[in-house]
Amino acid sequence: MLFQIQPIVSKAILPWFGGSPAVWTTAMLFFQVVLFLGYLYAHLITRYLPLRWQGAVHLSLVIAAAALAPVLADVSWKPSPEDAPALRILTLLAATIGLPYFLLAANGPLLQAWFGRRFPAASPYRLYALSNVGSLLALLSYPFVIEPNFAVSTQAWQWSIGFSLFAALLAIVVWQLRAAPETPPEPAETAGPANGVEPAITWRTRTKWLLLPAWASFGLLAVTNHVCQDMAVVPLLWVAPLSLYLLTFILAFDNEGWYRRETVAWLALASLAGVALVDWMSGSLGLIPAIGVYFASLFFACLACHGELVRLKPRPAHLTEFYLTISAGGAIGGVLVSLVCPLALTDYFEAPIFILGSFLIAGSVLISAAGKAWAARPGTSQAAAPLPKRLAWAIPLLLIVVYGELRNFSGEYLVSRRNFYGVLHVNDQLAAGQRRRMMFHGRIVHGFQFLDPQRRTEPTSYYAPETGVGIVLRQLSLQQQPLRVGVVGLGAGTLAAYGKPGDTFRMYEINPEVVELAHDYFTYLKDSPAKIEIVLGDGRLSLEAETDERFDLLVLDAFSGDAIPTHLLTREAFDIYRQRLAKDGAIAVHISNIHVDLRPVVEGLAQDCGLQTLYLVAAPDVAQQKTGAHWVVATNNRALLENEVVRAAATTAPGQLAIDRLWTDDYSNLLGVLK
Repeated sequence: MLFQIQPIVSKAILPWFGGSPAVWTTAMLFFQVVLFLGYLYAHLITRYLPLRWQGAVHLSLVIAAAALAPVLADVSWKPSPEDAPALRILTLLAATIGLPYFLLAANGPLLQAWFGRRFPAASPYRLYALSNVGSLLALLSYPFVIEPNFAVSTQAWQWSIGFSLFAALLAIVVWQLRAAPETPPEPAETAGPANGVEPAITWRTRTKWLLLPAWASFGLLAVTNHVCQDMAVVPLLWVAPLSLYLLTFILAFDNEGWYRRETVAWLALASLAGVALVDWMSGSLGLIPAIGVYFASLFFACLACHGELVRLKPRPAHLTEFYLTISAGGAIGGVLVSLVCPLALTDYFEAPIFILGSFLIAGSVLISAAGKAWAARPGTSQAAAPLPKRLAWAIPLLLIVVYGELRNFSGEYLVSRRNFYGVLHVNDQLAAGQRRRMMFHGRIVHGFQFLDPQRRTEPTSYYAPETGVGIVLRQLSLQQQPLRVGVVGLGAGTLAAYGKPGDTFRMYEINPEVVELAHDYFTYLKDSPAKIEIVLGDGRLSLEAETDERFDLLVLDAFSGDAIPTHLLTREAFDIYRQRLAKDGAIAVHISNIHVDLRPVVEGLAQDCGLQTLYLVAAPDVAQQKTGAHWVVATNNRALLENEVVRAAATTAPGQLAIDRLWTDDYSNLLGVLK
């Protein structure tokens, strides 16, 4: 229950915040902070309330949450352009799922504390592993079973039924508490030394309880951010790293035999060096292997942290304090990635920071484990024991990691900006004897402009004259003048280069930093003879509100990195676009993507709206500095559909993929369109 609601509510609000990866990391911050508050509540009521009052208070709050709290936010929570998105998300989640999530978070340590009271001879720590197995099953079932088969509204309704069943089961447990003693007996195996005094827990130990899970949480969000920014902001890529993170908790807490310090440390060092090699090769390895290497490094680094954590676990009498400190560490990791790093760093430096820091942690574990094993050999004094020679193998791995990851900090840019919506860079490059200015979102080019005054008004990259949007714009301008063009996604403002006197280009951009960079570092907007209008806000929400707008061409190009703006590719979104078209208007959708084939999605949606489609592909040409691009054009403009230039550029080859269900705001399935 605790972990399946996370992707449900996050996916539901994703369209309202521009499909940014930061929606998930901000939501994760909320979940981690509320998890800490739930553990704090469990710690306080087990410490200060009699046992039966604990059960009565907790059950009463659960019943109230089941009766009162909505699971999904209604449309009144949609943000306006002036709203701070992170604050809006946190407030929205608190008002909807806050109380149920808080009580579910508290339930784990409460049940373990009650179990320890009823069965003092048994250790409750394996129940922590068991609860994480439930969390793992919930997460893995979401992208493979729940998301492909059920709409989000149905998922929320099913979850609410599950929460009511959970309340019923909790009532049975609370009833059984009558058999537990009010005063907990001291179990034999947890008794202190001979004098009966239990050793005090030092602040050094408590600090490790805090910092080890904080580092693992930091790594979870850093790696998730890294893999999401260049692919898709979808539950599949949220769930995979979180599942691996939970699996390390399961292995560490289920049985100490799962965690072999030296073996895990070597695997962590090797996988971290693998990440450095992947970064060194700058993406030439391919998507799946690269993500696999990143996820392996996350898994072994977190297993090292959580394995060391379990070695420091206290006696059951301190169980709720132990879990409270762990949850505080998780919240600290979330705060660092979601709030501190976007303010303090100009790029996604969290991932290389995590790789470098994890290598040091794994190296320390390796030295400690190997040193103790060597010293334990017969006839060897621990004080004088030399370290094993095999540790020398860690030196080349260290060199690979340091060189491969430090290169991530050495980018030379004219300007770098980072905010809720991602990281932007602008820099100048020399290619084929031509100087050009580039805009990057993450690692993906979002437009470039030649600096030669003779070529600076030339449309380039995905918008060059031979691309689908370039061909359609020129043919429409021959049919009629002036043109009214809407563009969702500003980039460097390249499309303004097609503007003619009397034309109007209305640009919708959600990220204010993009608007500032397009004005300050590129000249497409100021050079265009057309009238340029900039609308700050999510393009879909803005179009929905502007009922009087009618466009001859509506261009959809709102990619963040190489991520898929799924909220712009749904039936509800295309209904809005269709209503905003003038008579004989057209929609041009940019679908260039390394990892997924969006052609069947867009063609299906267009046909559902009663529009015919053309698929236009421009091949890249490095010698001519042409990026190449894939565009789908949807229209009922007969003259455009039958235009010889357009027909010559359109491919008649059938698509390689097909979808069996249209994407909606309630349903989308990334697995079905993976290349």
